[in-house]
Amino acid sequence: MDTSLFLLGAALLAGLYMAWSIGANDVANAMGTSVGSHALTIRNAVIVAAIFEFIGAFMAGEEVTNTIRQGIVNPSFFAHDAYLFAGGMTAALFATAIWLQFASAKGLPVSTTHSIIGAVVGFGLVAGGTNAVNWEVLVNIVASWFLSPLLGGTIAFAMFFIIRRYILDSKDPIGQTKRLSPIMLFIVVGCVLFVFFYKSLQIYGIKDPFHVALITGGVSAVISIIARLLMSRRKVGHLTRDEQLARVERIFAYLQIVTACFMALAHGSNDVANAIGPVAAVVSIVTHNQITATSQVPYWLMGLGAVGIVVGLATYGKKVIETVGKGITEITPTRGFAAEFGAALIILVGSAFGLPLSTTQVLVGAVIGVGLARGIAGLNITVIRKITGSWIFTIPTTGLVSALLSYVWILFRAS
Repeated sequence: MDTSLFLLGAALLAGLYMAWSIGANDVANAMGTSVGSHALTIRNAVIVAAIFEFIGAFMAGEEVTNTIRQGIVNPSFFAHDAYLFAGGMTAALFATAIWLQFASAKGLPVSTTHSIIGAVVGFGLVAGGTNAVNWEVLVNIVASWFLSPLLGGTIAFAMFFIIRRYILDSKDPIGQTKRLSPIMLFIVVGCVLFVFFYKSLQIYGIKDPFHVALITGGVSAVISIIARLLMSRRKVGHLTRDEQLARVERIFAYLQIVTACFMALAHGSNDVANAIGPVAAVVSIVTHNQITATSQVPYWLMGLGAVGIVVGLATYGKKVIETVGKGITEITPTRGFAAEFGAALIILVGSAFGLPLSTTQVLVGAVIGVGLARGIAGLNITVIRKITGSWIFTIPTTGLVSALLSYVWILFRAS
């Protein structure tokens, strides 16, 4: 059997499997608050994800993607044997996808980025020894296990406190919603779009953060103005307080749909590459017989990844959606919006400072934060304990599975 063809086929299969697993876990996690608050049905969440994940993937489709995850493995250790590196990256993809599928079956939202980093560590240890691994990066990642949910939870808690004090508990909840929610929407959409545009617009030569901020602010302002005009068109007669609060929740449900669209857009531009970037590296190695630090991701590969992600969400994402949307705490549209606000803001800060924050852990922390706003009794501690346990086991588990698969690859080549 031709080793290069076998490796290429295995890498494509692993990339598709990885994309499917990301859809089942990561996208389901991102959509969980919108589905849990009933702003979107699961069917509509799949439609939103399908459209905006595709747009995000293709707008960032020409980006040069780093194939050596977070600098976790030193490529010089594999310069003498490109096929060893290619096989190891394929093993890392399979190991990550297996772990994500297992976590999805249990309804546990885990970090895709941390999963694949653990897998690359496992491959690096088997193929290059301890010196092949950048241990400083791993220390930063472990620190982020505590930092990510804490930051997300703090901001979400503060945002829901503001919503409750200045909107839900006010004398005029609907009027306050019309005044304040467009500002909140501007901030959330602005945070998500800045991260997305800062990445995707570099393809078109726009690299200055100030210019990106101007574009982001303009788009966010237009969206907020449209939202404000739509809310102003709806006249409200005499309503009881309960009816007013119900109307406020419906308004925030629409706002959540908007934020879900932009979250999917940003996710498509980032995490599709998590599945397809390593595949592009293997394709490059098979083509050129050498390792390149970066590799161009073809459109057809981005399309393959986007399809896999949407199918994964549609076929296997229900349990993670239920955990994030219902299992941790009761989610209403106002609470869901506060959680998305906290997640979006911290993701922006993390991207700006290069912090290794997990989107999954930030969002789960944000959901816990809005639950804490109701008191500790508002949280399901058993579910939270299971989720945090899965985070701790992520890197060791994917590392072990990847190491075993890499060892099998080494034996296969030696035979």
